[in-house]
Amino acid sequence: MPAVPSCILDPIRDQFLALLPTRVERHPWGCHNPRISDAVVFDRLVQVLVFGCGYERAADEHCSATTLRRRRDEWIATGVMETLRLLALAAYDRMVGLELEQLSADGCITKAPSGGDCAGRSPVDRAKLGLKRSQLTDRYSIPLVTEPAPANTRDHTLLPATLDRFTALETALGPLPERPRLTLDAGYDYRIVHDDLADRKITARIAERGAKTPIQRRWVVERTNSWMNNFGKLRRCTERRKDAVEFFIAMASAIITIRCLIRRAWPLYRWDTRPRSPRIR
Repeated sequence: MPAVPSCILDPIRDQFLALLPTRVERHPWGCHNPRISDAVVFDRLVQVLVFGCGYERAADEHCSATTLRRRRDEWIATGVMETLRLLALAAYDRMVGLELEQLSADGCITKAPSGGDCAGRSPVDRAKLGLKRSQLTDRYSIPLVTEPAPANTRDHTLLPATLDRFTALETALGPLPERPRLTLDAGYDYRIVHDDLADRKITARIAERGAKTPIQRRWVVERTNSWMNNFGKLRRCTERRKDAVEFFIAMASAIITIRCLIRRAWPLYRWDTRPRSPRIR
């Protein structure tokens, strides 16, 4: 069974391969082992992301675990996965339209048993090592920004970095709304947050500490966190370097965005590889 349906994986893979820089062959004799195809490595990394397995489990006689790690680091250095994520957001915005006037943000804690740059003592898992993702979404739960940090980091301290990355999206998406509305839970009810949002001209809707946040406000970002946690590598992250964590987060965000694009574009557009039903996973 494929890790991701072909109607989602094929366009993502094709666009990713088109973004890769041209590689110049430097071997003087040209007699070394042939380079493993980038498409093969990309499919193996998608399996690592979806199933959460180790590189040795995804490797076989056609592609070794060492090749997977080396190619991952090579692509991290070029920043091509983040470029793919931004292109997916731009395509969604062009065909369906991002609803950026209403934003939602929240933190999500998952396991990080191997430690590393983004691992800390989890306050909800008996102080075991965990990873926190500061998630910002639009009104339809499309992941706009995902900022990783140790699990013992307070939610409100990650909000400025998350909003800075949202402002940087203007380069890829064009002008952003002047006064967007942002929904937050009680974990962000601090004076420093109110002042920062006022400076950014963001209308905040923050639940008071001690009061239960209505589910009508939380389900948008909670749905995004659920989509992210469907990927085994993010649900139980074994990467130790922050750039590797961000690499897989960007890959997961691109897959989620394209899946939502196909679902919402299904009744509006017709194309050759259009699935028979919008109910794809």
